[in-house]
Amino acid sequence: MRRNLPGTFLARTTGKGAWRLSRSGPAPADVFLRGAEPLAAEASLSLKLSDIDIEWHAGAVVLTMTLAERRTSIKAQSALVHEPLGRLYDALPLATLDEKARRFWRTVFRLVRVPGGRHLLKLLARRTRARNRH
Repeated sequence: MRRNLPGTFLARTTGKGAWRLSRSGPAPADVFLRGAEPLAAEASLSLKLSDIDIEWHAGAVVLTMTLAERRTSIKAQSALVHEPLGRLYDALPLATLDEKARRFWRTVFRLVRVPGGRHLLKLLARRTRARNRH
């Protein structure tokens, strides 16, 4: 399986052979690498890490990228690509809150922040339940 990610990336180590390659801008993306070769240390020193090609094989991943204006390949144990989708939830039939419901939840969350507010909410809930039973 192959994937091409054009654009400029910022490389950061997250420790013990783990890396995060981040692309910002209109089409943000992150590539999380685990078990990357020591050659990957050069990527963090380069200001021009770009145009990443990822090939997944059985047991390994090969990343080919433009590094210091030349194509370089790096092997890793695994690679995960994360590309956030801006309009992902628009098609889902999610509940919407009217003004009365928003005011209720604002009050609840405001009370929870007050010391002892959680206990006050419990007391109010018990009183409301008892009143609704009769």
